[in-house]
Amino acid sequence: MKRTAVLLTVAVASLAAVLVPGMTSSGSAATQAQPPGGVRWEKCPAEIAAVPIPEAMQCGKLKVPLDYRAPDGRTIDIAVSRLASKKPEQRRGILLTNPGGPSAGEGYPALLVATGLPQNVLDSYDVIGFDPRGIGRSTPVTCDLTPEQQLSGNIPPYALNAADVSKRAAESKQMAKQCATSKTSWMLPHVSTANAARDMDRIRVALGESKLSYAGASWGTHLGAVYTTLFPHRSDRIVLDSNTGPGGWDYPSNRLWSQGVEDTFPAFAKFVAANHREYGLGRTPAQVRAKYFELARQLEKKPIQTPDGPFDHASFRLLNFGLLYGPTQLTLLAGIWQAVDANQPPPSLPGGGAATAAENLISGRYYMVCNDSRWPTSVKTYQRSVAIDRIRYPLFGAAGANITPCAYWPDPAERPIRITDRGPSNVLMVQNLRDPATPLAGAQAMRNALGRRVTMVTADQSGHGVYPAGKNRCANHAVTKFLTTGDRPARDYHCTADAAPR
Repeated sequence: MKRTAVLLTVAVASLAAVLVPGMTSSGSAATQAQPPGGVRWEKCPAEIAAVPIPEAMQCGKLKVPLDYRAPDGRTIDIAVSRLASKKPEQRRGILLTNPGGPSAGEGYPALLVATGLPQNVLDSYDVIGFDPRGIGRSTPVTCDLTPEQQLSGNIPPYALNAADVSKRAAESKQMAKQCATSKTSWMLPHVSTANAARDMDRIRVALGESKLSYAGASWGTHLGAVYTTLFPHRSDRIVLDSNTGPGGWDYPSNRLWSQGVEDTFPAFAKFVAANHREYGLGRTPAQVRAKYFELARQLEKKPIQTPDGPFDHASFRLLNFGLLYGPTQLTLLAGIWQAVDANQPPPSLPGGGAATAAENLISGRYYMVCNDSRWPTSVKTYQRSVAIDRIRYPLFGAAGANITPCAYWPDPAERPIRITDRGPSNVLMVQNLRDPATPLAGAQAMRNALGRRVTMVTADQSGHGVYPAGKNRCANHAVTKFLTTGDRPARDYHCTADAAPR
């Protein structure tokens, strides 16, 4: 079982800040000018999405500055897609979208359509997707990761002890060195969420719009918060779904995954216990939880051999993290438990991707995430955190707190953008109460940072992602109504399970 497949399936950062020299508090002066050339639209390649691409969807490339401090210097490509409104009389403008990750998003409009984006939203906007700089069909980056390094992925392995952290530290240091010396290291200082937000504004200008609306999920909430902080008066209607904290994907965010797994695991345990005759993994949720630790210990002692290598306790814990993302994956996860319980190789996961795409995905995330914030540099800091979280969050704590290549990253080219409440009140946050990747605690911190700019709607359900695929009618209605009419809830409110629209 390749851990890379999990990463591809698991589908995961102020106006008062010191900005890049030459920029005003509203972004880059150069962004105001029409960039050289526009977007030349053509038919989208089928491989950009795992779902059918609407016939009307178009794709193209846009040139943007590599370094916004030197807007007339070297340029890179940003891959862009457009699903245009067919109702010009109803069209409001453009809706930029991002699926999180950071991952390729050029095909995201097709996925939104496939998962139920309402027709009145499609009528109201040209829905725009794009691959963030460094990723996908945008000018790509690489860390020259070996297949073995790709298997370690962006999510650290569960560390049983301090020696495991030290081992991971050596691996992380090597990967960081490869990123800093690769053939695309010339891009490394400039792949950041702040620059991805500036790229979004270049897309806005290239499409001839005075403002943009936005719908982003997971890491995309950080991107959206950074955009509307840098460009508050070019932001129209901003939707942030399944929210990171205001620091984006930083070390505190990594550690929050462990809380998220503890929050969402009970739904899986309840499902398995209710289907004990089929799975035989426990008659009660408590017995299912005990079975988790039994299987992990079994794999610690003797990993299961598969064609792709040993399936060990760290792979098992990572699979549980990834497959708690959505209720539709619980059956698959229960089947994996059954196989492990019988000491058999687990079934293959759906999805996956070519090795080149996987290498770019992982490398691009390192470039972006490690540039966005400063991570602890002491191995002892990670060893202490792992020891604490292994007890506090026994399901996944010693993975979320483990070390990554970001500990060995060069200093960022600019300070992180600090999210504040300066700007119009035009942000709607939606959030599940129980989310494995972006738990409620992070969303509450983001909500506090945005202050008066935001209203937050919470939904009493588990999983990663609310709109449009979530089943809570109340929460989905709030987003659709805001995007299509501008009518945003006057105050924060909570949607109960299976609640009707308010």
